[in-house]
Amino acid sequence: MKFEKTVVAAAIGVVVVSFVAAAVVPNALADSADEPLRPGHVDIEEVPISPGEITGETATLGVEARLSHRGNPTRNVTVLFRAIDSESNLVETDRTTDVDTLRGERETAVNTNLTVAREGGYRIETIVFRDGQRVDRARRQVSGLEALTPAYAESNVEFAEESAMQPISVGIGSTGDDGVDLDLSGALTNQGDESTGDLEVTFTVRQAESNIVADRVTVPVGDIRAGRTSTVDASAAVPEGYNYYIDAVLWRDSVHVDSARSVANLDPSERISADETETDVEFEASDFESGSGGGMSDDGAMSSDDGSRGEATSEETPGFSAVIGLVALLATALLARRRSQ
Repeated sequence: MKFEKTVVAAAIGVVVVSFVAAAVVPNALADSADEPLRPGHVDIEEVPISPGEITGETATLGVEARLSHRGNPTRNVTVLFRAIDSESNLVETDRTTDVDTLRGERETAVNTNLTVAREGGYRIETIVFRDGQRVDRARRQVSGLEALTPAYAESNVEFAEESAMQPISVGIGSTGDDGVDLDLSGALTNQGDESTGDLEVTFTVRQAESNIVADRVTVPVGDIRAGRTSTVDASAAVPEGYNYYIDAVLWRDSVHVDSARSVANLDPSERISADETETDVEFEASDFESGSGGGMSDDGAMSSDDGSRGEATSEETPGFSAVIGLVALLATALLARRRSQ
C-alpha cells in the first residue's frame, strides 16, 4: 500500500512540474515540436531543349528543367532560365518560374519558353534557387537557329536530288540571229502524304561573269501526288557565246520554299560548274540590253545587229584621193613659179 502511494505521489509531482514549467516558460514544449525541418536536396538532372514556334525573325525555344529531389519537403524553389548570345555574351532574354513544394524522392519537370532572334547561337543557362540561395546550375548550347524553317515556308515539295535525276535540266532549243533558246526543266518531288498544289517556279538565267540577268520566267506547277516526282518546263532566250547560271526558285503563295542551280556552257573556250562563281573572260554589256534589233547611236545614226558593232572601218572616204592630188598639183606650180623668179 505504501508503494502505491509513492507511485501516485510521483505521478502527481511530474504533472505539477509540467504545469509549472509551462507557466514559467510558455514555449519550452512548443519549441521542440515546431522546430523547422532541414529542407531536402534539389539538383538538375537534365535540360532538354526543343524548337517551338518559328517565325521569319524569331525562334521560340522550349526549355525543360528536370529537377531531382530527395529528403524533407523543400519550399521556396525558383528556376531562372536565360538565353545568352554566344558572340556578344549579352543576355537576350530570361524568365523565372516558381516551383511548388517538392516532396519525396522524385523528379519534377519545370517548363518555360525563351524567344530569341532566329540567327546565330545561344548559351541556355538554368539556375535553381532555394530560399534565394543558388543550389545548382546547368548550361546548354544551341546554334544554327537560322536553319529553322518558319511555319509559313514549310512544304513537302522540293527539287529532286537523286543520282539519276538532276533537279534542273538544260537543253538547247532554237537558235537565231538574236541568240539561242534554252529549254529548262525542273524536277519536283512531293515527300508528303497528300497531294499539293498552289506552287510556281521562277527560272533566272544569269551571265556567269557579270551576274547580269539575261532572262527570267515564272511558270505554275500542277498538282503533285504524294510520293511522286513531276517536272515543270520553261524556255529562256539568251545571247549565244556565253556561259550562264540557271537558278530555279520554288514558291508557294509568294514564300520561298526551295531552290536549285544548274549551268549552261555556251562559250566553247570556257566552262563553268554550278559551284563556281567567277571566270576571267571578256564580257560585252550591249549583248544584254533590253530589246533587240537596231537602235539610235549618239550622233543620230542607226546601229545594226549584223555583227559590225564596235568594229572600226579601214575604207577611205570617196573623193578623198582626188583632193589630195589637186593640193599636190598646186604646190608644185607655186614651187616652179618661185624658181623662175
